[in-house]
Amino acid sequence: MCGRYSITTPVEAMRRVFGFDGPLPNLQPRWNVAPTQTAPVIRRAADGGRELAMLSWGLVPYWAEDTKLQSHMINARGETVAEKPAFKQAYRQRRCLVPADGFYEWQTLGTKTKQPLLFRMKDGAPFAFAGLWERWVPPKGEVLESFTIVNTAANSLMAQFHDRVPIILAPEDWAAWLDPAVDPASLIKAPPSEWLTYTRVSTYVNSVKHDDAGCFEPAVDAEPPPEAPKKKAPDTRQGSLF
Repeated sequence: MCGRYSITTPVEAMRRVFGFDGPLPNLQPRWNVAPTQTAPVIRRAADGGRELAMLSWGLVPYWAEDTKLQSHMINARGETVAEKPAFKQAYRQRRCLVPADGFYEWQTLGTKTKQPLLFRMKDGAPFAFAGLWERWVPPKGEVLESFTIVNTAANSLMAQFHDRVPIILAPEDWAAWLDPAVDPASLIKAPPSEWLTYTRVSTYVNSVKHDDAGCFEPAVDAEPPPEAPKKKAPDTRQGSLF
């Protein structure tokens, strides 16, 4: 899973990297993006170009009666995303790039302690998660546009800590992922382990109230964490929708 991530890259640099058009919004650095919060995505514009949009994290299907399950829809399993009711239409027609420059995972140590880990590209550059987006129109009130991050079976690096990893798309695959005329099945794969590095960080990041540079601070005894004693059991809470 991917339950928190960062996007601290200035918006001008994001435009250079992701090549979107339109006015530049006034974006503040986000060190600790959490579920249901608003964050930038890059999606296909009406003219076929790319646009930056601010969407809520946690996909609400267009057919949903309410938003109660949004916080459980932050990730979509890549192996089943083409068939599951909550995601299949977005997978075919509304794919997006989710800009990030880091993401967090928690390693269980002992029976109670959870050590946060920050994963980044080895060169520190921003990257793009494979995402899906949706537009939900309620009977009353404002339209909600939301997104989810697609994940898959962990690569060898992540498998030490978790059995899933978010899909990070290579830049040369961004255009194909955004194009609804392209079958993206071949892009549903784990990022190579050699792309990533990780650091043990302070438990400061554990609180969603903390969204500043302190989230990147290494743990006091920051050394490479030991291998997890065993993998976590698969998360089955999502049920048949996902």
